[in-house]
Amino acid sequence: MEKDAKIYIAGHRGMVGSAIVRKLEHLGFTNLVCKTSSELDLTNQSAVEKFFALEKPDYVFLAAAKVGGINANNIYRGQFLYENLMIEANVIHQSYVAGVKKLLFLGSSCIYPKMASQPIQEDSLLAGPLEETNEPYAIAKIAGIKLCETYRAQYGVDFISAMPTNLYGPNDNYDLANSHVLPALIRKFHNAKATDAQEISIWGTGSPLREFLHVDDLAEACLFLMKNYSSEKTINVGFGEDLSIKDLALMVKGVVGFSGALVFDSSKPDGTPRKLMDSSKLRALGWMPKISLSDGIRKVYADVDKSHW
Repeated sequence: MEKDAKIYIAGHRGMVGSAIVRKLEHLGFTNLVCKTSSELDLTNQSAVEKFFALEKPDYVFLAAAKVGGINANNIYRGQFLYENLMIEANVIHQSYVAGVKKLLFLGSSCIYPKMASQPIQEDSLLAGPLEETNEPYAIAKIAGIKLCETYRAQYGVDFISAMPTNLYGPNDNYDLANSHVLPALIRKFHNAKATDAQEISIWGTGSPLREFLHVDDLAEACLFLMKNYSSEKTINVGFGEDLSIKDLALMVKGVVGFSGALVFDSSKPDGTPRKLMDSSKLRALGWMPKISLSDGIRKVYADVDKSHW
């Protein structure tokens, strides 16, 4: 990408989009196009069509999505499916119409089957049933992948898809009703410490294994892929190691400084038993993550504590 190229970052206020913006600005890219949801409703086909006709971006990072944890995915199933389908269909199609040079679509590790072989390789896609709790979101993301793949085949466009593992970092969502597991744990432990609670309850058995990647590492990977990757095949972006939810909780507990007990509520869903991405394809191209989980959690907690949430 040229330093003065016009680059549209869809979802620039979200955790992923804002990390991409920070990285682009740090590297000296000067022509970034960012629109809030109030300025541009990406579910509105007409509005997106007008935006692309006017702006004609050279490159697009599609990081906009309706996202949430197990609870939100399970409650707002129709909304998650509809909004994500509309966002990706509108942006991907208008990128083709406007002659965008390259588009990167960001999916999610939940696109893979619930019982996929571990670590999960890219060819596991559509090889088995999805995790029920986030099936609508996963189906929407799979549709986005297939849009990029089929537009590439039919129209010759350079649209690529990357599948990040579980993410955390600046601008994460700490709402206990809708957040993902890591920010939810950070907020729970912080609240428990502030109120001198004797214990906190954690969803599930604590046994599921999860992998976590700092969003700044993902942003670096996104720019790396825009420069070095061009294929109809999706590509995984992961840290390469996983740990149990129990061990994650103990790590967060130590960082926050909570001294009470942990109670695991087995009546709540665990979700997929294990999700570790096989990111060997990306590593073979020369990309590696830099931020360890423990260092990343310490930095995230220090930042949100300082900003008073």
